[in-house]
Amino acid sequence: MLTFLYVAQILIALGVIALVMLQARSEGAGGMFGQGDGIARTRRGVERTIFNLTIGFAALFLLIAIITVIVQR
Repeated sequence: MLTFLYVAQILIALGVIALVMLQARSEGAGGMFGQGDGIARTRRGVERTIFNLTIGFAALFLLIAIITVIVQR
């Protein structure tokens, strides 16, 4: 059971990293390094889906991390 949780956590972590990088890519190279464009805009379409997936993966990562700690005891 513990091995499954470790593997799941690694895969979810890689998913979070990939999703964050996809978000940064859509903002351009300047957005990746903290340079904002100064224009407020809303997320639509694929950009919004990637944003929501990132939140879901991060929440799932946190949940599995908590479960892993509980199972280890």
